Amino acid sequence: MLQLNNVHKVFNEGTPDEKIALNHVNLQLNQGDFVTVIGSNGAGKSTLMNLVSGVLLPDVGEVKVETKKVTYLPEYKRAEMIGRVFQDPMAGTSPTMTIEENLALAYSRDKRRTLKKGVTKKRKEYFKDVLETLHLGLENRLSAKVGLLSGGERQALSLLMATFTEPSILLLDEHTAALDPSRAELITSLTKEIVERYQLTTIMVTHNMQQALDLGNRLIMMDKGQIILEVDEEKKRTLTIDHLMQEFKSIRGTSLTSDRALLS
Repeated sequence: MLQLNNVHKVFNEGTPDEKIALNHVNLQLNQGDFVTVIGSNGAGKSTLMNLVSGVLLPDVGEVKVETKKVTYLPEYKRAEMIGRVFQDPMAGTSPTMTIEENLALAYSRDKRRTLKKGVTKKRKEYFKDVLETLHLGLENRLSAKVGLLSGGERQALSLLMATFTEPSILLLDEHTAALDPSRAELITSLTKEIVERYQLTTIMVTHNMQQALDLGNRLIMMDKGQIILEVDEEKKRTLTIDHLMQEFKSIRGTSLTSDRALLS
């Protein structure tokens, strides 16, 4: 479903600021895999997400979604295959547009563009049905501007918009990190529910190590642009945060020092 073969990315190559962001990374996800990604700041997590989505292109290597090579396809050409939810609740929606207008744009992502009206009566009914699954009452606020929603409501809407066309790949980029604990718990629960409902192939980056253990069937740990640990479903069920910290220390010979990782 997703393959990264020998993917390598360097920033500021040949300068004093040169940084190897991804160092010949190989990763394969099968249909329905839900992989959580952890690592300290600068480990390469965001670069990994940006290369999958097409925001960045690799210097070396190959990216495949399903059977299609997308290595050098720009982001907009991958949009029909890839859904993404960002850390910032403001990033995934248009605040000046209504809920139904935002949903209409997302609904058309994998469809041929036409001159027909984006928000039809039939679509409104469909939007109400899918919004009801969030249990936030947004189905009764279709004409409300998205900018008036709370951060948690906007993030729930972003998650819905990224998934209701059932993309080949779902990318979750620390999508609960900017929320208060109660809203983060809500979005985490919705994430699990939606991914399971549609059997979405998912990559979720998180600094919350307990969240990384609780969600998904696989886990990878990154450091200095490399995948240094891969954990399958069976082993993942037995892991604790202490185990992960010990694994990092045994591999790198030093402690994982990200305060956010330690305190989450």
